[in-house]
Amino acid sequence: MSQTDQILAALDADRDAAVARLVEWLRIPSISAQPDHAGDCVRAAEWVRDQLLGLGFEASLRQTPKHPVVVAHHPGPATGAKRHLLYYGHYDVQPPDPLELWTSPPFEPVLVDGPNGQRVVARGAVDDKGQTLMWIDALRAWQKVAGGPPCAITAVIEGEEEIGSPNLAPFMEANAAELKADVAIISDTGMWDIDTPALSTRLRGMCFVQLDIKAASRDLHSGMYGGSALNPNNLITKILGELHDANGRVQLPGFYDGVPELSPELRAQWQALGFSEHDFLGAIGLSVPVGEKDRGALERLWARPTADINGIWGGYTGAGSKTVIPSEAHAKITFRLVPGQHHEKVFEAFKQFVNARLPADATATFQGGGASPGIEVPADSDFVKAAQAALADEYGRPAAMIGCGGSIPVVSSMKDVLGLDTVLMGFGLEDDQVHSPNEKFDLRCFHQGARSHARLLAKLG
Repeated sequence: MSQTDQILAALDADRDAAVARLVEWLRIPSISAQPDHAGDCVRAAEWVRDQLLGLGFEASLRQTPKHPVVVAHHPGPATGAKRHLLYYGHYDVQPPDPLELWTSPPFEPVLVDGPNGQRVVARGAVDDKGQTLMWIDALRAWQKVAGGPPCAITAVIEGEEEIGSPNLAPFMEANAAELKADVAIISDTGMWDIDTPALSTRLRGMCFVQLDIKAASRDLHSGMYGGSALNPNNLITKILGELHDANGRVQLPGFYDGVPELSPELRAQWQALGFSEHDFLGAIGLSVPVGEKDRGALERLWARPTADINGIWGGYTGAGSKTVIPSEAHAKITFRLVPGQHHEKVFEAFKQFVNARLPADATATFQGGGASPGIEVPADSDFVKAAQAALADEYGRPAAMIGCGGSIPVVSSMKDVLGLDTVLMGFGLEDDQVHSPNEKFDLRCFHQGARSHARLLAKLG
């Protein structure tokens, strides 16, 4: 039996214990957004630190202005490591509210039957305690069979991902020399389906803007002033209503400058996935797609920029009627960006777009924040190829090379601060109900994820 087969056999034999460890970690309500759970965040960090200490790592908690970061190091084989891998995960979780929609208490994990076998239901099951524990279990099997991993390993497990990782980039900047590695590996994304593994090679970035429009010096009676006084609510809706043309294209000046076209090869790969936009929208009660009419569904979701109004308010919004012309109106807008776009230019283009449409008696102010670039991971890198091979060995089919419509800010930080590309090898499923009540993780994905990470280490050792 080869060493890799021995390691996989060790993982298979450890399945029940692995689930028990996951359940133990999930019981800790490490909600980073709520100050009352600061102590629980420390407990969750200590728990994972102790797991790594037990695997021969040098591991410690590092303080930040909010929640601690777990940093651990293993030098790899005594003969010297060819590769140095940085594994990232996060131990913090989203608030579980609304509690009444959970079928079981969110921090009392339960195992239930599903269409793919057993699943564990709890807050943090897949995002990201389960997916972090997968690669720790792979390291555990390597330690049991081979005495340690075949590569030098650095682990960074933070406690603020669910609140935007405000202290991670400064922490990485302050400790860049210690965190030096060849590549970052993250499991906080998804598979294509239960039978088809995936590598995410594209992430959209983001540019956030709050727009505030002011007109009269006070709110006005709509009977006395209506028909004469400028209404900021009317104005802001008119301006934002012009963000898209009839074909779904965003109308900011220069918005598409630098946006690359898909290669024919990648377009063909995505078409071969057989994605049904009808089913995708039907699952959320919709039936008619929007966006750029001349683009395919996955291209619009993964490789094209967008503009969306996330919130809009002004004047009276309480029960009943109040016949007022408000003096101010407000909106929050986000632009999802792709590689080739720059959030600073998009922010300035939006200001230009709005100011060009302001009448004389209106003023506009703009607040920015939450900006991150679009990311594309080189699909032909040795590390991506090794991940493709590991997944193909485990699943018996090629990994889908997919995009992600959302942003993962840590991937930008890995690149900008540490100069590292990231391999995004995730094992979540579309129905995991991430951030929603009854979050779950299929144990089949949990176990095959650990096996895939063990195989990846063998490829890179």
